[in-house]
Amino acid sequence: MDTAQNPDSDHKKTDPPSSASAYLDPNYWNQRFSNEEHYEWFKDYSHFRHLMQSHIKPNSSVLELGCGNSQLCEELYKDGIIDITCIDLSSVAVERMKERLLSKGYEEIKVLEADMLDLPFSNECFDVVIEKGTMDVLFVDSGDPWNPQPATISKVMAMLEGVHKVLKPNGIFISITFGQPHFRKPFFHNAKFTWSIEWSTFGDGFHYFFYILRKGRRCLDDEDSIEKIQMPSISLYHEELEGEDYIFQTNIEELNS
Repeated sequence: MDTAQNPDSDHKKTDPPSSASAYLDPNYWNQRFSNEEHYEWFKDYSHFRHLMQSHIKPNSSVLELGCGNSQLCEELYKDGIIDITCIDLSSVAVERMKERLLSKGYEEIKVLEADMLDLPFSNECFDVVIEKGTMDVLFVDSGDPWNPQPATISKVMAMLEGVHKVLKPNGIFISITFGQPHFRKPFFHNAKFTWSIEWSTFGDGFHYFFYILRKGRRCLDDEDSIEKIQMPSISLYHEELEGEDYIFQTNIEELNS
């Protein structure tokens, strides 16, 4: 069962901040991770495991951006993926994640304090990079989603450029988000990047998006095909969204305003 929907799960739910801009404050995250054992953004692994398994091989080297206190790396490890590196900007999240993984015997998983906007890795060193709700934080103060503010564009591009740099040839970037393709397309299709773009959806009442960007596989047909696909409408099932964090609900309200 999704821990975000299970009142008996093993984490203490953190009260939402007074505004979405708090998500850009490192102090907010340190305080939150000090009190919260576990939280899953955009559903837990069981909802998209079939999609992961279609694109990640057991011998893949994987980088997870913004691991927080998610159990994603543990679930990947249980599926036989051993070479995993997790990063987070919060020193509290990193230390608590290290302690949790060691207590469960997952010594091979590496956890580092690092900024996803300035990745401390060499070129072409990962087969897979995953972000799950992490990029969405960069959009909390973006303003009009159809015309994001320059500061937002700069941060998102810095993240994507770093991801593109550390991916091996034919490596894949997996982005799990509620951001619809017509909002993500201008970033993913920037001329700086060589990746192809495809996506799947998961969820019941609301569609979450699972993007797969494969480095070195871009072709001219990508720009045309993405225009032809009709997007599913946003269906706001209360029981599906009630477990989601404040940042999610705030952005949904903006999209429907």
